Amino acid sequence: MTDGALDLDRITDDLERFSDALRALTAGLDERTARAAPPGVGWSILDVAGHLLDEEVLDFRPRLQSLLRDASATWPPIDPEGRAEEVRPSLGTLDETVERFAEERRASVAWLRALEEPDWDATYEHPELGPLRAGDLLLSWASHDLLHARQLVRLRHVALLADAAAFDSRYAGPPL
Repeated sequence: MTDGALDLDRITDDLERFSDALRALTAGLDERTARAAPPGVGWSILDVAGHLLDEEVLDFRPRLQSLLRDASATWPPIDPEGRAEEVRPSLGTLDETVERFAEERRASVAWLRALEEPDWDATYEHPELGPLRAGDLLLSWASHDLLHARQLVRLRHVALLADAAAFDSRYAGPPL
């Protein structure tokens, strides 16, 4: 970037570490809990893991590759919410989905580490968001991980409360 504000190594390290964070956030869950979509919460934990896998394969990596290669190339449309409904029945187990994500993330990290002098100011004209620089997309990729980590923590909390419904967790502090 022209102002030098993008730390590729740090962001790439964060992207790399997220596979371990995802494993930790999904560890020890039975498939019933993983597939349960709590009322009013939206997606299940498996849905979130499947979405992260989709975003790795269909969105962030290929779109950043496209933008760095040719900023004028049109991105194919994607529908994350529709895709979640479409692929939910075909997702494997939670552990399988998380491991598939980890494999794809390793490929993404390897690609990012191999970049030579990328133009982080290369700009794509997004039809809804307007100008979107390569650096903006990279930052959004790492930010997307954290937003879904927060979602997974909330889903784990809902599952925990359901596992002890006869008891009260108010001593822990306000609910998430």
